[in-house]
Amino acid sequence: MMLRIAFFILMAVGLLGFGTVAWISTRPPPAAAASAPARPVSKTVLVAARAVPAGSLLKPEDLTGKQIPVTSPGMADDNEDLPDVRRSLVGAMVRRSLAQGDTVRNGDVMRPGDHGFLAAVLEPGMRAVTIAVDDTSGSAGLIWPGDRVDVILTENISGPNMSPGHSVAAETVLSDARVIAIDQQIIQGAVAAPDKLAKTVTLEVTEDQAERVSVAVRLGRLSLSVRSAETAQQSPHPTSPMTTTWAVDVSPALGDSAPTPPDDVVRVYQGGGDVREFKSR
Repeated sequence: MMLRIAFFILMAVGLLGFGTVAWISTRPPPAAAASAPARPVSKTVLVAARAVPAGSLLKPEDLTGKQIPVTSPGMADDNEDLPDVRRSLVGAMVRRSLAQGDTVRNGDVMRPGDHGFLAAVLEPGMRAVTIAVDDTSGSAGLIWPGDRVDVILTENISGPNMSPGHSVAAETVLSDARVIAIDQQIIQGAVAAPDKLAKTVTLEVTEDQAERVSVAVRLGRLSLSVRSAETAQQSPHPTSPMTTTWAVDVSPALGDSAPTPPDDVVRVYQGGGDVREFKSR
């Protein structure tokens, strides 16, 4: 009898232990201790360093870097502040006006080299004309797309009766023209190396101005004069002031007439080029 009771007690204990183990195994694991919140991941993107109106061509000083979290909406459209990305945006046309601090997204710009870029940069009714420049006439490589320049023609004028004072002349054949490209490298979206000076400059002009530049190229040497950024444009497409600067205007020593002798000196010109002077008393 005692053995039977002991057997039942052992069976009960065994069942209790088995049930406890099964219950524990079915419970979810204890929650892990709350970990410290992860620091938000951010990256540097390109933003407008200043207000840039629509239709402008981006310059290096128009762009700056800004830290933004990666969870920002439209992250896939952002331009990361990488050296190659920054270079590819220089000379790009802005499709919409950007306020200072606005992120420069891929859809906001049309990069040089994109199909139809040059035509999109031109204002309605305008033309693009390209002129050759050197390190002097091109302002030593300091001209950027978006700058406004005057085109000056310098020509040598020869003739049998041409006086020295009128043998060289300069005149402004085009004023306040917008630069839209510098060399093929800029058109392709690459910035020329510092030791490589510009060879061509493409300007935005009217049809009449394009014809004037075409003639000026055949007459003499063209050079560019950069206008101040603060200069207000008087009209959408100003005409060139037709003023001429002669050699004598720069150097009076090239005057047409010889110096007048003093009143007390009389010059007698004889054949063979002899000149004799007599002083009056």
